[in-house]
Parts: sequence; C-alpha cells; structure tokens
Amino acid sequence: MFAFIFNSILLGVGLAMDAFSVSLANGLNDSRMRLRKMCLVAGTFAFFQALMPLIGWFCVHNLSRLFTQVQKFVPLCALILLVLIGSKMLIEAIKDMNGQKTVGESTCCDTKELTVASLIVQGIATSIDALSVGFTIAEYDTLHAIFAALIIAVITFIICMAGIEIGKRFGTKLACKASVLGGCILIFIGIEIFITSLF
Repeated sequence: MFAFIFNSILLGVGLAMDAFSVSLANGLNDSRMRLRKMCLVAGTFAFFQALMPLIGWFCVHNLSRLFTQVQKFVPLCALILLVLIGSKMLIEAIKDMNGQKTVGESTCCDTKELTVASLIVQGIATSIDALSVGFTIAEYDTLHAIFAALIIAVITFIICMAGIEIGKRFGTKLACKASVLGGCILIFIGIEIFITSLF
C-alpha cells in the first residue's frame, strides 16, 4: 500500500509540472488574483490531471487498439493548443504595451481576465499527455485506478496553487511584461511536450 501511494505521489508530481508552469503564467498575468479564483484554476488543472489517466486506463482495458493509434497525436494536440493560447496572450500583451498610456514616469497595463473557456483549454492542453499514464496504471483494478487519480489530483492542486502564488509575486514586479513572459512560457511548454514525445 505504501509503495502504491508513494508511486502515485511521484506520478502526480511528474504530471503536474506542465500545469505548474501554466499556473505560474496565469499568476504572472493576474497579480491580483483572489483565493477563490486561484482555487478554481488549480482545481481545474487537478480535475483534468486526474481525468486523463482514468480515460487512458479505460482505453487500455477496453479500446487498446484505437488508443494506440490516437496516442501518437496527443503531443501534437498539446503543442497546437498551448501555442494558440500563448500566442493570443503575447499578441494582446504587445498591443497593450504599444497602446498604453503613460502616467508620470509609470505606465499602466490592464491584466487580461482568464476566461472559463481559456482555463478549460489550458487544463486539457497540459493534461492530454497524461492519457499515456493509462499504460502505467493498466494493472490496477478500478478502485486503485480511481484512488491513484485522486492522489494525482491533490498533488496537482497543491503544486498549481504554489505556481500561481509565485507568479503573482513576480507579476506585481514585472507589471505589463508579465503577460509577455506568461505567453512565452505557454508556447515553450507546448514545444517541450512535442519535442519530448519524439525521443
């Protein structure tokens, strides 16, 4: 039982790294994010990080041939989704920086609101590669698979909350440039997921 929990925790930490980076970007983009919204963001990532391994587990047990064919396109989907989100954030940030009004010696820049739709896309994009974890937990019965997914969700939630908090602290200091950095982070994560899948 200890080995099962320990392995699930390690799996959760490994899977949460992309979600952590995106949470960091979200914190950078909104340095005034309230606790309720932080919990919503972290909770969304935790939900998808738990859901994807369960879908993978189900596919391995019931649709193994189809899952094997679809799996090779997963990193490409993550790349496209994250590059689209990151590019949108970058373009909006650059537009704001070009059109910003100077007040004395300081400049002001509006933080872009993270919509529910964008958050869901981020959650899917950062967790879609976790589908392959279905192979890792293929030997688990239903109860153990669900329990492992719950552990992954809890670990992801904690890590993402930390990422948002770190991003918020740096976002306050970086002001407008935070959105540019956040967009670059998202694009980099997408490229990293895709390149890693090639080896």
